Amino acid sequence: MVVGLHLVKDGIADAFVSAGNSGALLTGGLGIVGRIRGIERAPFGALFPVKTGVALLADSGANVDCRASHLVQFARMGSIYMEKVVGIKNPRVAIVNVGAEDEKGNALVKETMPLLRECSDINFIGSIEARNIPNGDADVIVCDGFVGNVILKLYEGLAATLVSVIKGGLMSTLRSKIGAALALPALKKTLKSFDATEYGGAPLLGLKGLVVKTHGSAKAGEVKNTIFQCLTFKEQKINEHIQNNIVLDKKED
Repeated sequence: MVVGLHLVKDGIADAFVSAGNSGALLTGGLGIVGRIRGIERAPFGALFPVKTGVALLADSGANVDCRASHLVQFARMGSIYMEKVVGIKNPRVAIVNVGAEDEKGNALVKETMPLLRECSDINFIGSIEARNIPNGDADVIVCDGFVGNVILKLYEGLAATLVSVIKGGLMSTLRSKIGAALALPALKKTLKSFDATEYGGAPLLGLKGLVVKTHGSAKAGEVKNTIFQCLTFKEQKINEHIQNNIVLDKKED
């Protein structure tokens, strides 16, 4: 891992993908590659499937304790990523909350909300409850890494459980097996669209080089998709956009 991160730092490699320990990758990414100057924290930006396509969760586990200014940068970096890499124009940004009303939430959410509303370069739509995330009500989901990791792990666990239960039900009787054979093509297509491994890994947004975390249990398909994700990230010059749109704006302020 250290060798790979040094290759990125020295410009020999354009990206480093790891299925290793998340904490070690985070520490190495920050300590070796380093953050873009002006970026306060580097979040894991995980893409995951929703009803309308795909959404980005930032932070999905890198920073368990955050300040309001961190979440604002997560929102801005996430917007750039979704527009340039995923191709969603003017992506909708929402902050995770326990209700839709502005007066709800903990101290961090209440402090961050007005700051996000003041950002003219993002399409902030307000709060989003966890139950509305799978429906695709927002394209960029903003929260601290503790909340984000809980959401992501629950999402992955629930998806795996539902697939297992559905398969078990379809194979339970002769009639259900016949029905499963007829529905199999459509079922496979639907389940594939909700497979998080189709969308690659989670880049550490805001670093000087591209560092991407994928699952420790990742199979060849997920690693392949992560590599293609890196290609798009570099072709779209995401770090340059972060440098120009976020860091320079901060200096002007």
